Amino acid sequence: MDQIKIGKFIASCRKEQDMTQVALAEKLGISDRAVSKWETGKSMPDSGIMLELCSYLKINVNELLSGERLTMENYKDNAEENLMEQRRQTERIKHDTKISYIIMGIAITLITIAHFAINYYFPENKGTGMGLVLTLITIGLYVWYFIRNYEVKRK
Repeated sequence: MDQIKIGKFIASCRKEQDMTQVALAEKLGISDRAVSKWETGKSMPDSGIMLELCSYLKINVNELLSGERLTMENYKDNAEENLMEQRRQTERIKHDTKISYIIMGIAITLITIAHFAINYYFPENKGTGMGLVLTLITIGLYVWYFIRNYEVKRK
């Protein structure tokens, strides 16, 4: 799926219906910035509002995902193509998430081992300071991971 093509299609359909981004956003209960992101190809509409969006734009979901008006001849081909692309994207996101979990688990394990090793070999105040630094690094990795994971799920 070409997000830029889909965005231009959303914009043209919205204009055909004599709607502004603000008007469409109000009807969908979202911000006009979200509509702007769709139209510039920076993001895609959430699947939960696609049907409602399509009804306001007077198109169907297959046309939305294709980024163009479809004739009856190429409707079925595009439907299958769109379904396969959605499946590939879902699989890619699942794969990336699994890899992220593995990397995060390894990183946390190594940091925990390093924390205990430093506290064992440097029981005085130096070890406590290093332990604090490693704990902060671990917290930072957690925050980074969840922010990254949230962005991947949004796409």
